[in-house]
Amino acid sequence: MKETHPGVDGHFDEPVAATYDRDSAAMFAPEVVAPAVDFLAGLAGDGRALELGVGTGRIALPLAARGVPVSGIELSRSMVARMRAKPGGEDIDVVVGDFATVTAEGAFRVAYLVFNTIMNLTSQEAQVSCFQKVAAQLEPGGAFVIEVLVPELRRLPPGQTLRDFQVSDQLWGIDEYDVATQRQVSHRFRFEGGDVRHQATPFRYVWPAELDLMARLAGMALEERWENWRREPFTAESSRHVSVWRKA
Repeated sequence: MKETHPGVDGHFDEPVAATYDRDSAAMFAPEVVAPAVDFLAGLAGDGRALELGVGTGRIALPLAARGVPVSGIELSRSMVARMRAKPGGEDIDVVVGDFATVTAEGAFRVAYLVFNTIMNLTSQEAQVSCFQKVAAQLEPGGAFVIEVLVPELRRLPPGQTLRDFQVSDQLWGIDEYDVATQRQVSHRFRFEGGDVRHQATPFRYVWPAELDLMARLAGMALEERWENWRREPFTAESSRHVSVWRKA
């Protein structure tokens, strides 16, 4: 495993990394992971894959197990350490840094961002830069894939900026929106042993058409858009999408 471009953990430091797999257990379920891996393996073919925000290896490790050479970029050293501790984790080359500004070595058949990770870039400039960096690393005809939610602003009554996304005895989750800047902060209040731990993570939500324009600016064009990894149709009622842009 290679490690260059020293970085900081940002909002995914050791306390978050230590419980990330547990807190996101539903996303690690085989019925969630398998369709994504099938989709990406089909695009990679016999080429290489690059995951931006590789995290603890939820997708990278099973994709590599399918025989696809996978590299990653990740800002959080703590998340990378969690992946390294898993079987096959040492075989994933990782560049530690911001995927809007750093690149990995070589050329790739497919690059991908899953689980809303494009929103971790909190400015339009950074998101545009990400597309440009990806285009520079793709082979001619290579594909860039993003899985991300569709902003849920239709669910906000006029004047309201808060919407809960999870309420349980262990976790209270609230999204805070600023429609003027497309800024979003996800607040998570965890109740453990009588204590309350608050985590606030900033995001920038982004619309499908806006992503298409970013791709065009980077020399890529939309090839397909689906509601999910199983290629179900994307409609006006879809809450998320999986989109593929192809480098000219």
